[in-house]
Amino acid sequence: MSAQLRKANKYNAPTRKFERTLWSAGNEHVVGIDEVGRGSWAGPLTIAAAVIPKDKRLYRIRDSKALNEKERESLFDAITNWCTHWSVGHATNEECDEFGMSHAQKLATERAIKSLTIRPDHALIDGKWDFVGQILGKENRTMIVRGDAQCLSIAAASILAKVTRDRMMKKHHESFPAYAFASNKGYPCPKHKAALSELGPTPLHRISWKYMKDTPHPQAPAPRKNPAQNLLF
Repeated sequence: MSAQLRKANKYNAPTRKFERTLWSAGNEHVVGIDEVGRGSWAGPLTIAAAVIPKDKRLYRIRDSKALNEKERESLFDAITNWCTHWSVGHATNEECDEFGMSHAQKLATERAIKSLTIRPDHALIDGKWDFVGQILGKENRTMIVRGDAQCLSIAAASILAKVTRDRMMKKHHESFPAYAFASNKGYPCPKHKAALSELGPTPLHRISWKYMKDTPHPQAPAPRKNPAQNLLF
């Protein structure tokens, strides 16, 4: 049974308002897209894509940041069973180092969209930055500030992305326990910083990032600014 929502989240539910507008305009497959891992020092950048049903509601979905780990985990299987289509794509830490975060985000998004069994008619994106327009076309995407809090399909995608990446980082903790990946998921914290300074980066670290300047270990060159793109669509 899914965990009950904490009182603070009971009245802050995202809606299908954006999806309904697009469905009524003839867009059959509307996909919500969200990312996790941009600010992490280690691990992948992860993108989730979620296509929700028109006539079947799943309660307790909220922006992943408004939920604790237990709440997100309790919802994951329910969301994957509820969505008509869903997928996750990653850009590795090596790709983040080689290309920079902007291209890495487009690359992970491209992989997530390609993994869907349908081609989306329109994408709903959390935030102000368009990382989907080059894949689906600028006329086929809508950017929504605080979309993960307002839009149901983006909120679903935010949970799928967060839980998938968190599980990966908890698994990596078994190989690199000194870095406390099970708790920090690759983000900076005192224990992570101390291990990085003392032991150096693991194969999971983004070694071109600025944080490497604060360690005695070599920093990789800055990522290339404008790598060539071979978009799938």
